[in-house]
Amino acid sequence: MGKSCKVVVCGQSGVGKTAVLEQLLYANHVAGSEPMETLEDIYIGSIETDRGTREQVRFYDTRGLRDGLEFPRHYYTFADAFVLVYSIDSKESFKRMEALKKDIDRHRDKKEVIIIVIGNKLDKQDERRIDAIYAQNWAKNEKVRLWEVSVVDRRTLIEPFVHLASKMTQPQSKPTFPLSRNKNKGSGSTDS
Repeated sequence: MGKSCKVVVCGQSGVGKTAVLEQLLYANHVAGSEPMETLEDIYIGSIETDRGTREQVRFYDTRGLRDGLEFPRHYYTFADAFVLVYSIDSKESFKRMEALKKDIDRHRDKKEVIIIVIGNKLDKQDERRIDAIYAQNWAKNEKVRLWEVSVVDRRTLIEPFVHLASKMTQPQSKPTFPLSRNKNKGSGSTDS
């Protein structure tokens, strides 16, 4: 297990950010429970990657955004990844998520961050306001992965977060600095 990765979970108020984390990490979300407003919470979880290693992830559960509330700027500077959450039964939450994605792109200071998108409340298909194909096409254009999930079915939450942990901790395929091509490397002086 390497460094603890920092993941900021954000989206409009009421889309289920806390419920997603509670269900993913503790399997204790009660469907239909009254939502409570979050100011900020930090969850620490150990997630298995697709390579079979376990990685510690620190999730920053942020306050839900609504009119008049800006996303706090300090999150842009320290996050290794973002989970953008919208609700499939709310066009407004999708628009807010799109705006967040643009803000992240604009403020991340050329830092490479992983972004995934979660369309929550898949169990409310009959109240759907965001077309699944529209959402997937948007994600493809933005070069992000998108999953539609339901906190009612915990199994739908596993794949996006395994993908996230795997991408954040992916070993680099090339060294950052070119290695010396000197064959006598490390042999010291050749003087006799």
